[in-house]
Amino acid sequence: MFHSSYIEISKSAFQNNLRFIRKTLGNKVNISSVIKGNAYGHGIEHFLPLAEDCGINHFSVFSADEALKARETKKEGSDIMIMGMMGDDEVDWAVEHDISFYVFDFERIAEAIRAARKQKKKALVHLELETGMNRTGFDISDFEKLFRLLKQNMEYLSLEGFCTHYAGAESVSNYLRIQNQIKNFNDHVSIFHKNGIKAKICHTACSAPALSYPETVMDMARIGIALYGYWPSSESYMQYVLNGGKVKENPLRRVISWKSTVMSTKEVRKGEFINYGTTFQASRNSRVAAIPVGYCHGFSRSMSNLGRVLIRGRRLSVVGVVNMNMFLVDITNFPDIQKGDEVVIIGKQRNNSISVSAFGELTNYVNYETLVRLPENIPRKIVP
Repeated sequence: MFHSSYIEISKSAFQNNLRFIRKTLGNKVNISSVIKGNAYGHGIEHFLPLAEDCGINHFSVFSADEALKARETKKEGSDIMIMGMMGDDEVDWAVEHDISFYVFDFERIAEAIRAARKQKKKALVHLELETGMNRTGFDISDFEKLFRLLKQNMEYLSLEGFCTHYAGAESVSNYLRIQNQIKNFNDHVSIFHKNGIKAKICHTACSAPALSYPETVMDMARIGIALYGYWPSSESYMQYVLNGGKVKENPLRRVISWKSTVMSTKEVRKGEFINYGTTFQASRNSRVAAIPVGYCHGFSRSMSNLGRVLIRGRRLSVVGVVNMNMFLVDITNFPDIQKGDEVVIIGKQRNNSISVSAFGELTNYVNYETLVRLPENIPRKIVP
């Protein structure tokens, strides 16, 4: 076995999510599968081939190291786009291997031109425009200088796209800010066009704006969390419902399940404290099961005396402090539970299920954070 827990990735769930996204966005929109954060904890080397088998051929990563891993995994014909961090030598590598990347400041675009000139080929770049996120991107005050630089160096640059990122489209509290960003992006692109500079595509939407603001869905959408089976927020789902979506059934299905086994069971006398410290005292003669998963595996210490798992289809409570490699659950009422029984940490067992959002409710983590905290060394496998 050589592992204390494992992750299953459901192909049928992914196919379901992809069908929903395609139906929502339309068949003319190219979908870039966002696989940053180790494919949101699913594992790039496992998730990318699954996505390719289901028809995805464009992948977005944050940094060059993720792009390297994706390139080593992908089939010929699939494209990779780097949205964030690159060192100067990594720009050379990206140009050499026809990997596109964001340019959002003059230093990055200068490096792209230098690398392209050196290799006598064009760098594939996406111009990120500042529209109100105030994180990265060319501000309108940069445009005149940028126009001159681009026109002088077009033989070294292939403008793959104009892009931006929205500041919190998953929350209705940001509605006006998002509307301003949409207008700013369209105005900025018009200025480029008036100056004779055009890109192959425009792309601005990730999962939240794509599902809540149809006008942000342009030539391509960068879809992350929704492809993995999660709404960007409860507000996003409610907006879908209010706009006429199905109320009885969530159209997205969780791709990931996380499972372990009961390592051992133990009797505890009434009045004894359980595990480290004195956070839990047995109020009766009790029986506990040790689960070989802890905070080093992504099961947060803040789940102490709060978390739940499934064993034999029953929802059971974590008792005591979550340790580095282990936690305990109360199985007093279920004498049939034994060493070796399957433990579901995230996923479904019989008629019960535990979602990633359950972790969020108990730990103040959002779905994104819980998923990407899953260590890479937990074995992952594709299931139907």
